[in-house]
Amino acid sequence: CPVSDEFVSRIFQRLGFEFQCKDQVFTVVPPSYRFDMQIEEDLIEEVARIYGFENLPDVPPVARAAMYEKPESLRGPHALRATMAALDFQEVINYSFVEEEWEKNYHGNQDPVRLLNPIASHLAVMRSSLLGGLLANIEYNAKHRQPRVRVFELGRVFRRDASVQSSDLEVAGICQPTHLAGAAWGQAFPEQWGMAKRHVDFFDVKKDLETLFGAKAQDLRFVAAEHPALHPGRSARIEMDGKAVGFIGEVHPAWLQNMDIATAPVVFEVDVEALSHKDLPEAKALSRQPIVQRDLAFWVSSQVSYQSLVDTLQETVRQHENLAIVKDIRLFDIWRDPADPAEQSLAMRFWLQSPDSTLDDATVEQAMQQLLKALVDNHQVRQRA
Repeated sequence: CPVSDEFVSRIFQRLGFEFQCKDQVFTVVPPSYRFDMQIEEDLIEEVARIYGFENLPDVPPVARAAMYEKPESLRGPHALRATMAALDFQEVINYSFVEEEWEKNYHGNQDPVRLLNPIASHLAVMRSSLLGGLLANIEYNAKHRQPRVRVFELGRVFRRDASVQSSDLEVAGICQPTHLAGAAWGQAFPEQWGMAKRHVDFFDVKKDLETLFGAKAQDLRFVAAEHPALHPGRSARIEMDGKAVGFIGEVHPAWLQNMDIATAPVVFEVDVEALSHKDLPEAKALSRQPIVQRDLAFWVSSQVSYQSLVDTLQETVRQHENLAIVKDIRLFDIWRDPADPAEQSLAMRFWLQSPDSTLDDATVEQAMQQLLKALVDNHQVRQRA
C-alpha cells in the first residue's frame, strides 16, 4: 500500500526538514548540512530508507524489457586499450589543449582551433593530433633516465571542417574524430641476458600496429609518404581499402634536437573508426591433403615495392579458379648487388594445397608458371637461374 502523507510528514520531522504539504505535494527545505539533498529523488530515497526497503512492495516491471544484442563485429575503446596494454604499451592521458608550436611543427597546421579562454598561455589551441603529447611524455621520461618508453593514448582530436553541421554531439565547422596513437623509444625489449640490446625500429612498431588491427591487417597498405613530424625517408601513410587512416614513422631529426634525445622515437596514429570494426571468424573445413612448397627467385627493379608484387600475385589468384590451391605467399630472401643497386633479387615461397586430392607436379608447375607470368607482365621480373 502507498505510504500516507502523515507518515511522510513524521519522517521529514524526524530528519529535521522544513516542509509544507498541499494537495499531496511536499515542498521541502533540507537543513544546510544535508548537502546530499539536491533533487526530488533524494527525498524519495530518504523516505524509503526510514520506511524500510524491506517493506516496499516487490512488484515486477510491467514494461517490455528488450534485450539488446552486443554487436560481435564491433571493437569498443576498452578492447583497444586492452590490446595495446598486451603489446606492452602504457596508457597516458594528455591535455586536449596544446602548444601552438606543436601544431605548426608536428602537423603543419597553420590554423588550429583556438581557445577563447585558455587555462594557460602556452595551451592556447586544440590538438589536431595526439602525437605532440606522446613526444612530450617521451622527452620527460628520457630526462629522468628511463631507458625504454612505450606509451599510447586514445582520445579526440579537433580540426576545422566546414562540412560539419551543428548537432547535439557536433560543433559546426569542427571535426572531432577519435584517434589512437602510440610511441616507442629506447630499447626494443627490456634488458636481459638472452637477447642483445638494440633500439626499437620502424618494423617493431609496424608489427605492433598489424597486431592491433588483427585479421584486418591483411587489408593495410603502408605507402611511403612524407609527414611534417617524421623522417622523410622513414615514414609511411597507412591506407585501408584505398583510404588513408593514419601514419607511422620515425620522428624527424630536427625535432629530436629540440627534445634533446639521441635516438628517434617511432610513432603511429590511426583513426579509431578503422579499428572499431572486425570481421567475424568463419569456420572452414581443414584439408587432409599434403601441402606442397615451391620457391620462386627472380630479379626485379629496386623501385618496385614488395607490396605491389604481393598485390599482383593475390589478384592473379583471385582471377583464376585453378589458383585457389595457393594458400600462402611469403618473402624469405632479399639480395642486392653492391655494384648494381638498380636491381634486387627476391625469393618467395608458396604453399599450395588442394582440399580434396593430392597435387601432382603438373598442376603445381602450371600454377607457378601462371604466377610467374603475372609478375613478368606487370613488373618485368626476370627469373633467376
